Amino acid sequence: MPELAEVETVRNTLKKRILHKKIVNVNIIYGKIIENDLDEFKKILINNEFNDILRKGKWLIFELNNHYLLSHLRMEGKYFIKNSDEEIAKHEHIIISFADGTDLRYHDTRKFGRMKLVKKEDLEATIEIAKQGKEPLDDTLTSVYLLEKFKGKKLPIKTVLLDQEIISGLGNIYANEVLFASGINPLRSASSITKDECEKIISSSNKIIKKAIEMGGTTIKSYTSSLGVTGHYQDYLCVHKKEGEACPKCGKPIKKIKIGGRSTYYCENCQK
Repeated sequence: MPELAEVETVRNTLKKRILHKKIVNVNIIYGKIIENDLDEFKKILINNEFNDILRKGKWLIFELNNHYLLSHLRMEGKYFIKNSDEEIAKHEHIIISFADGTDLRYHDTRKFGRMKLVKKEDLEATIEIAKQGKEPLDDTLTSVYLLEKFKGKKLPIKTVLLDQEIISGLGNIYANEVLFASGINPLRSASSITKDECEKIISSSNKIIKKAIEMGGTTIKSYTSSLGVTGHYQDYLCVHKKEGEACPKCGKPIKKIKIGGRSTYYCENCQK
């Protein structure tokens, strides 16, 4: 699924291609993706335009004149830009048409994605945004903050790192990579993590996410980008999807286990 780096790549790509274009039609094929009244959704979008695209964690935030359109890609959501006269493909569920004869099409094989219009003044109080934790690139992500969040948590640190209310935007791929870079066993309880280890998590998260954004995210079987963008961070992965391969640090085989239902890759020797 797309994580922070992939969503940031989508944001940057869309900003170059759809801003300040008049919306002339909205075709809703599968309405359950939208959390607003469908007629109201169309009414607000038509004759409006996207002035900017922001991001919070894994949420895309499309800025309209008086509203924001929140969009979460979930497992397999993607955006495509096509000519309006092109045939609607299977799994294209929401189609926003512009005056220049192009469409922004939301494609989602599993239909797990979500869209929600909110008034601008209500954005920060909107639960989807309000509950987001600090991002890996935030200066306010500190060891003091993490120690407080980890306090009393007996769950594995891998599971806790995936909690979007603690670190926003960090998903399975990058959690595996961060723990490897930090030398922390993913099975350890969050409450056992020390201040120095928190510093390592913060430093590793920052470096890895910055590099992943620079590389356009990670393109693997579970997430293939759209919009003509192919990520290349998969060339830099150390443990994710590397089961049985040699650890880049010690040469011993990478192990795969399940933690909280998520595939977890790590080196038993380097992450004791």
